[in-house]
Amino acid sequence: MAHTDSDVCEMQLDGVSEVMDLLQIDLETDVVEGRPGGEDPTCSKNVLRKQRNWERQLAAKKSKRKEEKQRRRLNREKESGATGDAPQLSKRVLKAITKERLAEAQSTGLKLCVDLSMTDSMSDKEVSRLAGQLRRLYGSNKKASRPFHVSLTDLKEDSRLYRECLRMNEGFLNYMMDITEESCLDLFPPESVVYLTPDAEEALETVDADKVYVLGGLVDESIQKKLSYSRACELGIRTARLPIDEYMAKKHNPKNFHSKILAINQVFDILLTFCNSSSWREALQAWFPPGKGFVVAPDDSQRLPISPAQT
Repeated sequence: MAHTDSDVCEMQLDGVSEVMDLLQIDLETDVVEGRPGGEDPTCSKNVLRKQRNWERQLAAKKSKRKEEKQRRRLNREKESGATGDAPQLSKRVLKAITKERLAEAQSTGLKLCVDLSMTDSMSDKEVSRLAGQLRRLYGSNKKASRPFHVSLTDLKEDSRLYRECLRMNEGFLNYMMDITEESCLDLFPPESVVYLTPDAEEALETVDADKVYVLGGLVDESIQKKLSYSRACELGIRTARLPIDEYMAKKHNPKNFHSKILAINQVFDILLTFCNSSSWREALQAWFPPGKGFVVAPDDSQRLPISPAQT
């Protein structure tokens, strides 16, 4: 009899277990059906595919930024002649040396202005990119053995760019450069000013200490042509371009893409390197972006001198 009661109990427990299993299955089904996209597996696959594509693009961008940062560091070390055997200076000493160089540049350095009068026609994204370029330009000038005397002109305190520079660039108000609402012609005589624009006919041959070089502070993703050139013509000043045609050649690429339009910090890096090496070929080799579809021509016979007034 006891054995029979035990069998009955086991049968009852088995029945309860089966009921619980059924309830669990129903609950799991309800949870799956209640999930967003649970009724459409295709939607989930699309979301996952887009997420994987986004992750791949993000990884590619990070890799590109890392390579560019490494390239810039190697170029800086090459310019300064840094070696592994050089004595390591403390951050405080390096900061003091940098400050001294920049202070000296403001009285004796080569003069360069960034014309920021064209930002009203730019989108918020373009303004943000320009603020980043200004940060990189200042960073390059800080590291230079012979920095430029840099002025940011036509920069109004109530402008979007000014606010974006404050937001993005730590210590912007302490940058050792001139920041003014005046134009370059309010600061320097017109005959001394040279506006660098890719649309100019004349190629820049040398960097003269008696001249003031102006870069057009413009980021234009819509690729409107000759904006900086039109600005220079409006001011009635001389124009010049980097000697890309003279020292570089088009390189075949799948998209057949070739562009001579550079960011202001890229143009600035080229000028800095030329001032140290007296070689446009070396400067363009070091800083002209490879993705622009140009390579330096093999002929290294031309070396254009810096103006004697600079040395």
